[in-house]
Order: sequence, then C-alpha cells, then structure tokens
Amino acid sequence: MADINNTIATTTEVVITGFGGQGIILAGRIIGKAAALRDGKESTLVQSYGPESRGGACSAQVVISDKTIHYPYIRRPDVLVCMSQSGYEKYIDDIKDSTLLLIDEDLVHPGNIKIDFFAIPATRMAEEIGRKMMANIIMTGFFTAISQKISLAAAKDTVAESVPKGTEALNIKAFSKGYDFGLALLKGREKKAAGKIGAIA
Repeated sequence: MADINNTIATTTEVVITGFGGQGIILAGRIIGKAAALRDGKESTLVQSYGPESRGGACSAQVVISDKTIHYPYIRRPDVLVCMSQSGYEKYIDDIKDSTLLLIDEDLVHPGNIKIDFFAIPATRMAEEIGRKMMANIIMTGFFTAISQKISLAAAKDTVAESVPKGTEALNIKAFSKGYDFGLALLKGREKKAAGKIGAIA
C-alpha cells in the first residue's frame, strides 16, 4: 500500500490523466499553483493532449518539491490520478509499488493490480450537483485529502481563483465533496485496520 504520510521525500511526481473536456489540465494547474504560490514549494506543470483536445487522451504532469526542480517530466509517478480507462491503461505500467493510485470508479476499472488504490465516483457526484464538468474539481478535493501533498487552505483558495467568475461557490462545494469523501475513506480504513489489530491482540 502506498505510504500516504511520507514526510521524508521532498519531491512528489503527480500524473493526472483522462480525456479532453474533463478539465484535466485545470486540475493539474490548481495543484501546482496551490503548492507553489500558497504552500511555498516549487512546482512544474507539463501538459499533453491527444490528437483532438475534446475526447482525446489528455494528461497533466505536476512535480512538487521542497527544492529546485531540474527536470519536469515524469517517468514513474508517485501519485497517479485516472479519470479515463485509456489514461489508466497508458500509465499503469509506469507505476511503482509505492505509487498512490486514485481513480474515478465509474470510468476506470483497474482489474487485478498489485497495489492498493482509492476510488471515488467523481463524475457521478458532479452530476448530482448538476455540473458534470466539475468532476475534475471533485477529484482535486479527493487528491488533496488522500495525498496530503498540498494544504486544504491552499487548494481551496486556488480553486476559487482558477474557475470562471460566478462559479466560485459551486466549485468550492464540489471540491469539498471530494475532500470530505477522501477523509471519510481514510477514516474508514483506519477503523478497519484498528479492528484487525484489536482482533489479533
């Protein structure tokens, strides 16, 4: 299982992947800006589009570090966020045993993989609040809670300044839904782990 509380590593490499139209690049930009402009870290963003912007493959590579970043391209991500099956299949062979994997559970079916992963119905949750296009913001909140690589305050402030005027409150609501879902998932796993330890004792 990925070590989500690793405070020793000073550099975190994040790949966010999906298809054009999901706001993948915006999610990467929010994470990078939150780290650099509000958490006082270094960050880089490299974006990649498929043959067509909407519907084609799309990814954002974000590097977050406590030191100067000399190489912005990612070979083996520390965190892989997948919002499409094709994106998952493209990057899954690049992961490490320690990679933290986050998926949209309705769009990505991981099959039999050796590492643990965290799933959220981000697109479905976005549809429930009436804005399917906000699935990326929900996933950004989920990433913030599970990875703990950017602070909550930095992420929320960056979301508010990165979305279209007039949609700030709804986007913060979407972000909070993803963040709260992530926290609840972590707490559930902690309770389950404590229960197993208690049973063994």
